[in-house]
Amino acid sequence: MSQPTYISYHKDFQRVIGDHYSYKTLVKTNAHEGPVYFRNTNELYFTTVPETINIPIEGYKKVSIKKVCLGDGNKIETVRETSNMANGMTIDLAGNLIICEQGTKSSRAGISRLKIGEDTPKMLVDEWFGLPLNSTNDVVVKKDDGSIWFTDPAYGYAQGFKNPPLVGNFVYRYDTQNDQLAVVADSFKRPNGLAFSPKQDKLYITDSGATVGDDTPYDVNAPHHIKVFDIMEGRFLCNERLFAVVTPGIPDGIKVDTEGRVYSSSASGVKVYTAEGTLLGEILAKGVANFCFGGKDNNILYVCVDTAIIEVQLAAVGANDYN
Repeated sequence: MSQPTYISYHKDFQRVIGDHYSYKTLVKTNAHEGPVYFRNTNELYFTTVPETINIPIEGYKKVSIKKVCLGDGNKIETVRETSNMANGMTIDLAGNLIICEQGTKSSRAGISRLKIGEDTPKMLVDEWFGLPLNSTNDVVVKKDDGSIWFTDPAYGYAQGFKNPPLVGNFVYRYDTQNDQLAVVADSFKRPNGLAFSPKQDKLYITDSGATVGDDTPYDVNAPHHIKVFDIMEGRFLCNERLFAVVTPGIPDGIKVDTEGRVYSSSASGVKVYTAEGTLLGEILAKGVANFCFGGKDNNILYVCVDTAIIEVQLAAVGANDYN
């Protein structure tokens, strides 16, 4: 008997799964974070992790979905071999890759932009009032003005590859038109993933403060939850409230679909909630850190589980797609 690939907690979870659900390993590879799907080339970009934190050499790669389907042996390509400890990524309104660079003890953290086809990304912002950022983690782009919103927890210091932080564990908004960086939230222990609601009038942010890694103690009294804010005047966060407490483990990556449902990683897989916070079900994927929607109809969930990328076909369609 095959192992189950999802758990349903509510009858409405069937609307997420649909009648053509499938679950399979797309490719076995070192895939940890930042998955981003480019529809025009049918490629999935993702970031890797270093083999040892003492030698923080890693990069970001891409996998050709077409070549996987054809059984081509050259389906994975390294986009950049060293990436300044790249983590979360997204796409901006012009179709460029926006990258969270965590930095090292000798290089700054920041948000960079890579034009597809070029070799070297351009650093957009790497400081706040002259103070270096911590370890930029996840990033989203607002579609009405192109502003870049990102989280900056001090994971690099906690994990030993960054110097002590000089700023708090903040959430930022970077105004690309005026080159201005502003703190929009300061109430998190370790802000991690973030996602806009379909209308981009709300922002969901995960707090992974309960642990700093797989080999560190888990503090059940520390944050392992999702907060949601209303967005006022397109740039201010207000009405902070608890959306969901995630267990087991911590929430990391987070996405939304066109119906407003919220998808969050956990230690056991990807949990799916209604827009009101009711847990509908879970797609099982142990080891998941982050994931994204993709495919021709944006109904394929690509899940990074460190040693592989899992492909899950759903009836649900991802929101906030720019390409």
